[in-house]
Amino acid sequence: QVRLVESGGESVQAGHSLRLSCAVSGRAFETYVIGWVRQAPGKEREFVAADRRSDGNVKYADSVQGHCTFARDNAQNTVYLQIHSLEPEDTAVYYCAAKSVYAGNFVVYYEEEDYDYWGQGTQVTVSS
Repeated sequence: QVRLVESGGESVQAGHSLRLSCAVSGRAFETYVIGWVRQAPGKEREFVAADRRSDGNVKYADSVQGHCTFARDNAQNTVYLQIHSLEPEDTAVYYCAAKSVYAGNFVVYYEEEDYDYWGQGTQVTVSS
């Protein structure tokens, strides 16, 4: 069984940065691709970023390109999402999700239903 636990969410003022963590327990972490999704109050969940197994390339939503950085540490079974220069529009619950894929898989998964495992989320609140 795979378990994902997010952490790092805080209430901060605009302009600050945060690093969110997604700790993944279970075997064969390297076989999982990880996605970050967020849900702002009163809105649908929104894709933020995800990696690709074949080459480790990361795809970002247009809305966060240059504003977020995805990083993966296979030795620590952890994925990070750094959010730079936070804005009130970044206020949301941030979730990480995992999907097991074969080596060489070149697909980036953008849809919630593509993922098999989810964390409980971590709240980020940005005040102006």
